Amino acid sequence: MSADAMPQVLFYDPLCREPYDSATLRERASGGTEASVTRIADALGACVAQHNRTEDNGNYRRPGRIAGIEHVVVVRESRALPILRELYPRAQFYLWVHDQMNPGSKRARRLASTARVLRELEVKVICVSDWQRQRLEATLEGIGLADHVTARTIYNPVADELKADDGPVDADRLVFFSSPNKGLAYALDVFASLRRRIPSLRLLVGNPAYKRGRVSGRDGVEYLGPQPQERIHASVRGALCTFAPNFVLPETFGLVYAESKALGTPVLAHDCGAAAEVIGDPQQVLPVRRSFRGYEAAVHSLPPAWRRGPARIADRLGLFDIYFERIAAWRAGGRPRVGPDPRFTLTQVTAQWRALLQAAPDRVVRAP
Repeated sequence: MSADAMPQVLFYDPLCREPYDSATLRERASGGTEASVTRIADALGACVAQHNRTEDNGNYRRPGRIAGIEHVVVVRESRALPILRELYPRAQFYLWVHDQMNPGSKRARRLASTARVLRELEVKVICVSDWQRQRLEATLEGIGLADHVTARTIYNPVADELKADDGPVDADRLVFFSSPNKGLAYALDVFASLRRRIPSLRLLVGNPAYKRGRVSGRDGVEYLGPQPQERIHASVRGALCTFAPNFVLPETFGLVYAESKALGTPVLAHDCGAAAEVIGDPQQVLPVRRSFRGYEAAVHSLPPAWRRGPARIADRLGLFDIYFERIAAWRAGGRPRVGPDPRFTLTQVTAQWRALLQAAPDRVVRAP
């Protein structure tokens, strides 16, 4: 397939909560998956179909057959493959996974339920990190697909224009811009400890709109709610750090990490999921201690306001000291210098997608 043939590619999203396109990425809050699909599809000139779209908008289409499609990339959900095979019987199929796919998990069982079609279509699986791919490959081995389904890593993209500027750093500003189920409650407990020691600290909290967390008033915390990416980037740029002490729900990539780096803002995260792989700096990645997991296991079901008492006790016992030590060191001049990572630039990632698609046969001939 030549580079000029990229419109023959279709990305199909069977799970999105609402339709999205190039304009919505600029105008409203978007999750990392939706942002990545939009950027890659637009860069390739590909079509995007969504299960809940009711009107066509350029290359963003309603479900149904589109003439000329030879390569179909299914986003996240393998159970959409049988329907798409009926629409595109001679296409090459890909499954672009964004979630954890650990052996024995619910998602692994869903994948196993489509083992036959995955084998028949010789689906190529695209993972967003090596960390995620290793677990996906273990799952494929466990369900007997390792010899029939191949997996490779292509990172999620960061817009080429995201770069640091020469503006001042606000040493009192921390930012949290992830889904609230990715450790926000724990991050707020830690932040309360930090603010007792550094009363001038502030934490800006936003989310990508697809999860609504329970919130309660906290000194120094500003809840911004769902924000378009331009607003998020403005808040991240010049902050002391992106504050992401998440070990509750591992990131399979962590677009917020990659974008923070590009904007010149370091990340304070845990060695959990793909964090170390994406961040690439041990100064920004803390170990996950048993005491952290034990504390969170004890309080995770409590309403936000009820966590405050246990959090104060944990603070007195020194549970949160490691965060204070790192934040204090960064405020005192030890803040890491970071910038765009060439592994994640849209230009680099698009080139990898283009090479993958061009390496596939133009037409797949299958027995009727």
